[in-house]
Formats: sequence, C-alpha cells, structure tokens
Amino acid sequence: MAINRIQFQKGLSFHAFQAAYGTEEQCLEAMVKAKWPDGFHCPRCGGGEAYFVTQRRLFQCKACRHQTSVMVGTVCESSHLSLRTWFEAMYRLSQGKHSISALELKRCLGVRYPTAYYLKQKILCATAASESGRTLHNRVEIDDAYAGGATHDGKRGRGAPGKQPFLVAVETAMENHRKVLYAVLKVLPNFKRETIVAWAEQTVAPEAHVVSDGLASFGGVTDMGASHEPIKSEGGWRGSKMEAFQAVNTVISNLKGNILGVCRWCSARHLPRYLAEFQFRFNNRFDLKTIFPALLVAVVRTAPHPVTCLVAEACG
Repeated sequence: MAINRIQFQKGLSFHAFQAAYGTEEQCLEAMVKAKWPDGFHCPRCGGGEAYFVTQRRLFQCKACRHQTSVMVGTVCESSHLSLRTWFEAMYRLSQGKHSISALELKRCLGVRYPTAYYLKQKILCATAASESGRTLHNRVEIDDAYAGGATHDGKRGRGAPGKQPFLVAVETAMENHRKVLYAVLKVLPNFKRETIVAWAEQTVAPEAHVVSDGLASFGGVTDMGASHEPIKSEGGWRGSKMEAFQAVNTVISNLKGNILGVCRWCSARHLPRYLAEFQFRFNNRFDLKTIFPALLVAVVRTAPHPVTCLVAEACG
C-alpha cells in the first residue's frame, strides 16, 4: 500500500519546538512578530515606535507613552500564565493526530486542572475564529451528523431527542473524489431547508457541486447558485461504504474517534469549539511544520475570552 505523504510528515518535533520556543524571551519575540508583523502599533494613538520596559515586560509608546502588553487584545489577555506555558499548550493541541484532553494537558504543563481546562477552551476559541470564514469550492460532499443521544425515548435516527445536530461538509477535487481538500463542521439547530440555505450562503461557493443523500432540505444549496446531486443512500453500514460519500463518512468517523478517544463525551454547548478544533487541524494538515505558527497567529488575532464568558456562552 502506498504511503500517505500527509500522514507520514515529520512535523515539528518536541526537540525542535524547545529549540525555537524554549525560553520566555523566544516566546515573546515570536508573539510580537505574530501580533505586529509590520512593527509595533500603539492601540491608543497608532504610533509605530515603542520602548520595551524590561522589568514589567511592557511596550511603551514613544508618542503617547501608553504602556501595553503583547497579550492585550488577544485570547491570552489577563492570563497570569507564562508565555512558555501558552506555547506548549498550543504545540500539544496542534501537533498530534488527535486532540489532547484537559487532564492530560494538566499533567504535561504542571498546572491545576481548571487552569488547563480553560487554557484549552481559549485556544479552541482561536481555532473557531480562524476557521469562521472557510468557503468550500469544487465538489462538496455533505451529510448530517449528531452528537449525544444516549437516551432515544423509543425513537432513533433523525429527530431523536437528546441529540445535537451538526452538518459535515468535505471538499474534494472535482476530477478526483479521493483527493480530499478541506472540511467545515457546523452545529445547526435543525436540517430544515431555510437552515441549509443560510448555511450554504456562508460556506459554499456558488460554483460548487454539492453531493448529498436524499434528504430533501439539502436541495436548498441550489438557492444560492450551487449545483446539487442527491444520491439515495442505503441504510446502515452499506451507506457508509458508498463511493460517493467516502470523504465525508471518513471525516465523520475520524471525528467520532477523536471525541470518544480523547474526551469520552462532549456537551452540546461545548460542541462548536471541539468541531472547530478538529476542523482547524484537518484543514492545516498539509504542512505540520506550519500548523503551530498558524495557531499562534490565530491566538493573537482572536479577541479576549474571559473565563466568565466561556462559562456563560450558551453554545460553548
């Protein structure tokens, strides 16, 4: 069997990570470059030059003398953790084939469990922000999926109580369906036609060719210009083996394995973050050496998410 070049990449080894980001100074320099790629920018007056206050690790604008931290305005804002801790957490969440639980992250970082948990959740918010504008082109396989549903109350399948519906869409090359490109996973309230239309307007390019099973509401993708090819799917395991849905079924299978193998269970209100994390890792899988820098950029460009907001957010 031929070796999958994407799966067998070298990636960024832990030794290489330590060499590049092993000290607080190295982490600070990397974060400054990610936040201000074109040079310092004062958040108050817009000035482009600053002094570095070594004792307080702050940047003081030469024009207005306003002092600011590299963490201000990022998802790291108000954190008392060292940059090295943040960087190692990002490394461990980005380099593995699967995610890492908050409990395992706690042991790796040497912090308390609540600290590891909210640290992970904030980084997951950054992956969600980074992937929020993803648009799929070419050939797009879509399918409905569900999380939870341990209690069916006598009803199974679509509409069973206790389940959180979400949509999985996978882009493949038009001429080669086995060449999988990108994916989008989105929690939806239902699979009504108007919901599918709203989702397609944000996610699917007008020139895309959408392939789905026979669910009538999926035809809503044509309302925004995309072509649609409904294919009647066989039930049970036979449906999962159909060539037309190989890409989307593989992604759903890998997602379920990731959640069950790492977290065991995921509540509906946190599901959007875990889907975003999986999507970010999947869509950046082509070059594992650049996935960490991409996550770093996402972290510094994502607005602050205080713990109180993480707890209060109804959808995670």
